Amino acid sequence: MSDFTSLPPASFTFLILSLRAQAEMQLGLVQFGEEDEKAEPELPLARHTIDMMGVLLEKTKGNLTLDEQRLLENGLTELRFRFVQVSDEVAKSKAQSEGGTETQGGTETQSA
Repeated sequence: MSDFTSLPPASFTFLILSLRAQAEMQLGLVQFGEEDEKAEPELPLARHTIDMMGVLLEKTKGNLTLDEQRLLENGLTELRFRFVQVSDEVAKSKAQSEGGTETQGGTETQSA
């Protein structure tokens, strides 16, 4: 049987931090393994986790401490921003691989 004394206490703060870490992993922002291995984003899973945090924000409105509310709101804002960034990167990468474009010196050129 495992030792549960090393686990942090269950709290709203820990729940939000856990969901945030999960979304960051799903966005490919957290790297495991070799340094040269880029984590592939799982955008649908990341969107779902971010949406779940949005549900928590809506359903707990008026019932959170100021620190809890800030943690949730700030985490959501950052994750939504990162989601857009990663989505754009994935779309650009996909377009480059499908369209045969190459980036040279900050400008895209069509390869022959």
